[in-house]
Amino acid sequence: MAGLGLAAPSLSPAPRRNELQNPPPLNRPSGPADQVARDEAYWGRVAANYRVSGAYTNLEAGYFGMMAGPVLAAYHRHIDRVNLESSFYARRGYDADLEAARARVAAFLGVAPAEVAFTRGATEALQCLIGQYNRIRPGDVVMYADLDYNAMQFAINWLVERRGATVARLVIPEPATRANVLAAYAEALEANPRVRLLLLTHLNNKTGLILPVHEIAGMARARGVDVVVDAAHSFGQVELKVGDLGADFVGCNLHKWLGTPVGVGVMYIKEGRLGDVDRMFADESAPATSIQSRIHTGTANFANFLTVPAALDFHEAVGPAHKAARLRYLRDRWVREVRATNGIDLLTPDDPGLVAAITSLRVHGRTGKAENQAVVAELFDRHRLFTVWRTGLARGDCVRVTPALYNTPADAERLAAALKEIARRG
Repeated sequence: MAGLGLAAPSLSPAPRRNELQNPPPLNRPSGPADQVARDEAYWGRVAANYRVSGAYTNLEAGYFGMMAGPVLAAYHRHIDRVNLESSFYARRGYDADLEAARARVAAFLGVAPAEVAFTRGATEALQCLIGQYNRIRPGDVVMYADLDYNAMQFAINWLVERRGATVARLVIPEPATRANVLAAYAEALEANPRVRLLLLTHLNNKTGLILPVHEIAGMARARGVDVVVDAAHSFGQVELKVGDLGADFVGCNLHKWLGTPVGVGVMYIKEGRLGDVDRMFADESAPATSIQSRIHTGTANFANFLTVPAALDFHEAVGPAHKAARLRYLRDRWVREVRATNGIDLLTPDDPGLVAAITSLRVHGRTGKAENQAVVAELFDRHRLFTVWRTGLARGDCVRVTPALYNTPADAERLAAALKEIARRG
């Protein structure tokens, strides 16, 4: 994009901060997760499993998660095997291996294998759940919020156009608190008694706000409203099971915070609710009683799905609670310095129940697209800190910051210093 300075040819080839040459064993220390989150020796060993560019500091891990070394090695092995055995493996071995991977994911999510199906991402999963939801009638209402992912808003708009329904939109309060978010949803549901389907984003991509989804879903259920949960950013960024969300329909990614190859998502439909989601294009390649008939992507990228168990192995070796605490610790390192800075508005609260790794900001008064893209460009061009601009918020655009396990406290401190410099200049 012109003016952003984000595509400089000089970035390729990039130097490497490490080359994954015999990374040391993780040897995760004992102790509370918050204590382990500050153990730089341990996180140095974790970071040694990632090969990252030395040309810039990536603080935009929210797009997708880099594969750790052991996962990347497994991915290459699977590519080699599939390429070697070709259709013989695809027809005679792949289905059993895929079922084993699906069972492993189901156990990780805390659900039955029959309740989940692999997709190419959360977007595809949610498009199926929303677009094929069949309980909407003329005159009904479907609801979403400004912070919900744009593609999911579009899917709902398409659903209501086809069904003769309407959309009700609500705005998440800014700054958000648990109390005012719950009040906003309660008021919106009260004001729209014809709502039949509600989209909730558990951990949204725009500001990183974590909604109290279980409580909101309970409100909705009491009114006869079904809930679809967008959990694209949830699993792997926070400790979570599907049951914690309190919803019957969930879409999530495995390639963001669990570090699978790009192109792996999961669709969840609770047992007993399959009939409320139509088969995809009346697909008859799987029984109508199978969740597999609700998604049909054609020939899969075999290696992507086969690598999922290796990604879960690494995630569990690092420690889910320790990983979540470390991501929050890196986030807090820059947020605490910037929170009191005049001229910078932080859009994500510090309540530990409402935030994880992602946090967004605005330079005070700069709510437009070009203004926020300019902040992204300055962070990159002057400080080699890579962030991203986000849009769709009712009160204006913002800049999103997302650290990963290969980042360090020093990276967070450099970001804080850069933002203070921008604030000083106004």
